[in-house]
Amino acid sequence: MLRPEQLLYPQRVPSEPLAASTLLLLRDRPEGGWEVLMTRRSSAASFGPGMYVFPGGCIEAQDGQIPAEVVQFRPEMEAATPTATVAALRETLEEMGVLLALRADGAPAAQAEVDALDRHAPLWPQLQQTGLRLDAAALWQVGHFTAPAHLPKRFAVPFFVARMPEGQTPVPDNSEQFEAVWIEPKAALDKHRSKQMPMMLPTVYTLKYLSRYDSVQAIQQAAAHGLLWSHAPRFVLDQGKERALIESDLAYGEAAMVCPDGQVLHDIAWQNERAVPLRKNLLRLTAPNANVMTGPGTNSYLVGEQATGYIAIDPGPADRAHVQRLLDAAGGDIRHIVCTHSHPDHSPGAFLLQSLCETRGWRPQIYGMPSAATSRADSQFVPDVVLQDGEQLRLVGQALDGKNIVHTLRAVFTPGHAANHLCLLLEEDALLFSGDHILNGSTTIIDLPDGNMRDYIASLDKLAALCAQQGVEFLLPAHGYVLGQAQQVIAQLKAHRLAREAKVLAAMQQKPDGTPQDWVALAYADTPQHLWKLAERSLMAHVDRIRALSLLHVTD
Repeated sequence: MLRPEQLLYPQRVPSEPLAASTLLLLRDRPEGGWEVLMTRRSSAASFGPGMYVFPGGCIEAQDGQIPAEVVQFRPEMEAATPTATVAALRETLEEMGVLLALRADGAPAAQAEVDALDRHAPLWPQLQQTGLRLDAAALWQVGHFTAPAHLPKRFAVPFFVARMPEGQTPVPDNSEQFEAVWIEPKAALDKHRSKQMPMMLPTVYTLKYLSRYDSVQAIQQAAAHGLLWSHAPRFVLDQGKERALIESDLAYGEAAMVCPDGQVLHDIAWQNERAVPLRKNLLRLTAPNANVMTGPGTNSYLVGEQATGYIAIDPGPADRAHVQRLLDAAGGDIRHIVCTHSHPDHSPGAFLLQSLCETRGWRPQIYGMPSAATSRADSQFVPDVVLQDGEQLRLVGQALDGKNIVHTLRAVFTPGHAANHLCLLLEEDALLFSGDHILNGSTTIIDLPDGNMRDYIASLDKLAALCAQQGVEFLLPAHGYVLGQAQQVIAQLKAHRLAREAKVLAAMQQKPDGTPQDWVALAYADTPQHLWKLAERSLMAHVDRIRALSLLHVTD
């Protein structure tokens, strides 16, 4: 578990999200496609003034007290979202004068029956008097948003869709909501981009997701299989400007680690001139070697603090300026140097860093595993000290209050990407430095003979077990941002690799006498063709595993 005292910023308690609910009324267009009902909030509203939204609002006590005889649910809704569903229907009546309701004979309520209801009086007594029942069964939940933790007032909102009841016309209350607008989602997004229709983040995302569907029925059918999205956005800085992230964004996990309470203080812009603080005891400096293989560049990490000195992880390529910046970021106090593996974008900088330290009067030792006989000529590496699986490097110091400070790195042998690959566990914070075994934004190349897909998959299993045992939540890769949800990431990565291997196997079965180029065209058909040469290297590692495990069975 992460030590709270190593957080960069003071902890804060985010505001508790208020329960709310919203309903998108949809209708098909005669000429094709569909449109959604939107409305403009009052310019005097305390939340989202002047924004274009869908009908909805806060859940009220009465929404959970509705008598069973005046509402009709689908069976699964009664267990999951009854109160939110009722709130969405009630709010839509109050704001837009539209009500999905049924008569006693099952026919939809007519406009006159809805108009006879008092929008602002308690609804349930009126339903009992008129014999109408809310048609909650007509609603389908498509998504859920929990507003970012930095907001002083925020909401947790399920998003429902329903077909607009025939014969009814939306009329805004001209108090909370104004200007009923029927609009296609793509047109709404275009108007938002041109600043004609200001919208809040959840509204924009909802329109983007639903614009993929070509009819109301298609949306309802998709929603019948479960939520189409669920997000709790986080905000970061990007070159000083605020930017929203959702879970699929590459920097989301890093934002969660650096600012767990939602502070908008961490800048995610890639640069090579300054070390980026991730925690009080953790800095990242990215080498200026960005390319298709390295992504934004090789991440060098510094573990430690002024009281303990620092361990440098993966000093990177032989780039003297980068290594000098790394030494300067450590205040000149490098105690140990560790390389996760011997590839030229990771280990050559170790010897430069050691040399720079020697000019200052000390020589930190270089740790790692020596390169194997299978390694390429540009990946030869002999450390001063061989770091075996399970061995530890420890920094010890004393805080100003006299308490001991300890930072311990444990070596975890993870062959696969390279025969001498190590991951490193920062034990006190349960942080895993994953080297090139797990990257953010891409999958690592497995290049025979030094790389081995059998070893790679086995090492993923080893890391999954370690993360479960040690409570590891975050992975710090050698390329890309910090990854959150460590166990989920590893499981998805393994599933991705095995799914790709299934495609390779199918290609081999389809073309048993084919060349690697033939197989790549089939197994990596979803990959841009200019990357097939790189993909061929990992394909051959899959072929090696398929043959080693006797998975290939070709019939005449």
